[in-house]
Amino acid sequence: MSARDVALAVVRDVFPAQSNLAERGAQEALDYRVRKAGLSAQDRAFATELAYGSIKMRRTLDWYLEPFVGERKQPLPPAIREILRLAVYELAYTRADQHATVFEFVNLSKRFGHRGLANLTNAVLRSFLRANPPPPQREMFELEEEYLGTRYSLPAWLVRQWRQTFGERTEAVCAAVNDPAQAAIVVNTLVNTRDEVAERLEGAGVAAAASPIVAESLLVRAAGALAAIEGETAARWWQQSESSAMPVDVLNPQPGEAVLDVCSGRGNKALQIGVRLGGEGTLLCIERDPRKAQTLDRRLEEAGIPAGTVIGDATAELLPAEQRFDRILVDAPCSGIGVVGRHPEARWKKLGTDGERLALTQRGVLERVASHVQPGGALVYAVCSTDPRETIEVVEWFLSRHNFERGLIPAAYETLLTDSGDVLVPPGIDGRDGFYIARLESRT
Repeated sequence: MSARDVALAVVRDVFPAQSNLAERGAQEALDYRVRKAGLSAQDRAFATELAYGSIKMRRTLDWYLEPFVGERKQPLPPAIREILRLAVYELAYTRADQHATVFEFVNLSKRFGHRGLANLTNAVLRSFLRANPPPPQREMFELEEEYLGTRYSLPAWLVRQWRQTFGERTEAVCAAVNDPAQAAIVVNTLVNTRDEVAERLEGAGVAAAASPIVAESLLVRAAGALAAIEGETAARWWQQSESSAMPVDVLNPQPGEAVLDVCSGRGNKALQIGVRLGGEGTLLCIERDPRKAQTLDRRLEEAGIPAGTVIGDATAELLPAEQRFDRILVDAPCSGIGVVGRHPEARWKKLGTDGERLALTQRGVLERVASHVQPGGALVYAVCSTDPRETIEVVEWFLSRHNFERGLIPAAYETLLTDSGDVLVPPGIDGRDGFYIARLESRT
C-alpha cells in the first residue's frame, strides 16, 4: 500500500461509511494501518499529513469541493468523497506535484469505484486546479460563525461558544487550533534539574527552553525526536503539555503536606505533585479505571515517588469521613474542547451538549471532596475545556454551596486571568492547550 492508500484507510476508519462498522481514533487507525502496510518513516509522515489534515480540515475541504461536485441525483460513494477530500487537501495545503497528485488519486478512484467515478475524480480535481479558489472570505457568508467555521474547519456550535467566551479574540483562537501544538515535558527534579535535562535533550538534537510559567516544565521543538530517548521517561522526565502542568503549579504543594489527586488518570499530575513534595509528605490518588491506575502505580514507582492509590468513582465516598488534606487537585472529566487541536477528529466527534452533561459529574466530584479539605486548605479545580458550563458555572455553583473563597493565583498567570480571578488558557494561542483552573481555599 502507498502512503495515499494508508491515508484513505485511516480516514475511513475514523469515519466509517456504515453505522455497523466500528470507529477508530485517528492515532489508533494510523498506527494500525502503517504497521500493516510496512511504510517507511518518510511515507508514514506523508500518510499522517494527508490523513490528519483531511480529517481536521473536513468542513473547509467540502466547501472547496461543492462548486465542482455540484448537485447530484445520487450521492457520491463514501470512498470517492474521501478520496476527493484527500486530494484537495494535498493540492491546497501541501507543496504537491499537481500532475502526480491527480494521477494517483484518479487511480485510487478506479480501485474504489469504476472508470466513470475515476473520470469524475479527474474532472473535479482539474476544475479545482483551474479555478484555484482562494480560502473562504468573510464577505461570502451572512453569519460570522459560518465564516469562521468554514474558514478554519470547525463546527458551528464550537465557534458560537468561543465567540461568547473569547469575543474579539475568537478568530485568533480558531486559527491557532489548526497550528501544531507546543510540545513540552515535565522534569523529575527529584533526580535531575531542568537545566541538566535541557542540556541532555539538546545533546540529542532536541531544542528545549524553560517554560515562562511552570518551574519544572521545558518547551521542546522537534518533539518527534523525543521518541528516540524515551527510555528515560518517568524516571527523569515525561511528556506533558505546559497547560496540563499549570493546575499543579497553581495548587503549589509543599514538602510535608498531605495531597489528594482526584481523577488521576495515567498520572502526569500525580508525578508532578510528587516532585513538588520532594519526598516529604503524603500523596493519595483516586482513579476510576483499573488499567489507568495500574499505569499510574508503575510510573510513580519508576519516578521514585511514594503514593497510595484508590480505585473508584470520585463522585462516590471512597475515603474515611474524617480524612483531611492540605491540598486537593480535581482534574475533572470534561468535554475536552480545549485540546481539539491535538486530536484531528475531536472537533467532529464532540457534541455541543457534552458540556452540560459533564458539568453534572464535575459538580458531583467537587461536592464529594469538599469536606476533605483541611480548614484553610486549598482545592484546585481544572478542566481542559473552555465551555462556561464546565468552568465558571461549576465554580460559582460550588462557591454558593460551600464556605470557600477564591485564592491568589501566581503572578506569572496575570495575562491568563479572567475577571473572576480564575485562569483561562485560550486553546491554540502560543501552542497551548485550552484549560480552565480555579484555586479555591477553605474559609473554615
